[in-house]
Amino acid sequence: MIENFGIRISLKDPESFLLVKETLTRVGVASNKTTTLYQSAHILHKQGEYYICHFKEMFKLDGKPSDISEEDLSRRNLIAKLLEDWGLVTVLDSEKLAMLSPMSAVKILSFKDKETWQLVAKYTIGNKGRYTHD
Repeated sequence: MIENFGIRISLKDPESFLLVKETLTRVGVASNKTTTLYQSAHILHKQGEYYICHFKEMFKLDGKPSDISEEDLSRRNLIAKLLEDWGLVTVLDSEKLAMLSPMSAVKILSFKDKETWQLVAKYTIGNKGRYTHD
């Protein structure tokens, strides 16, 4: 287990990893000026366990600088709770869900609406040399 990192989850079944991964591309922070959605959280399989992580946590895991805030963490927590509410995962670190952002802190796109938005991931798993950091 990776201490103090992400929210540990279990998947409903082994095939649901890709469903969770795709769903997370449609949950994040929307640009006020364009129809761009910035993905906030990712699913990570590490050391035999699964985690929902904020993209800034991923930077830290890669040894990159990160200015992760309480607001970022509470947004990650809300997203993990939503995934659980939607029946996609079971949160194993439920004590971390004590601090949740309000629903207004995230934009959730339906699958059918994703074609009209630009979906941007600020971190790409597996590309340690290339990342975007604001």
